[in-house]
Amino acid sequence: MSKRVGVVCGSFHRKEVERMLSWVQEEAVALGLTVGSIRWVPGAMEVPLALDRLLGTHDAAICLGIIEKGETQHGLAMGQAVIKTIIELQLKHDKAIGLGIIGPGAEPHHIEPRLEPHARAAIRAVLEE
Repeated sequence: MSKRVGVVCGSFHRKEVERMLSWVQEEAVALGLTVGSIRWVPGAMEVPLALDRLLGTHDAAICLGIIEKGETQHGLAMGQAVIKTIIELQLKHDKAIGLGIIGPGAEPHHIEPRLEPHARAAIRAVLEE
């Protein structure tokens, strides 16, 4: 039976994340995984709740997004909090979560070359539980 994987996508960089999602779907087929529900959220802060809800009905989940470097430390603080919570959710649910978030601290020139590798790595990560 195929593992069903939920996906949480940050919509702030929607065009780039839609491209990441297409690579996730392509990679999932190659790996014999099924992409289940896809949830779009406004930003990084909403990712953990969406993941928590998806993990109740899926075998694993991934998150896709971009946290750019800003003029303040807000992105860094959010990134650290979100990643810590993602780790806690893996332990709570005993299910894998693939991290496909570029950043925190990503500058515009960092984004393009990381889109495909981060997307494919996120979906492959759920095989490694």
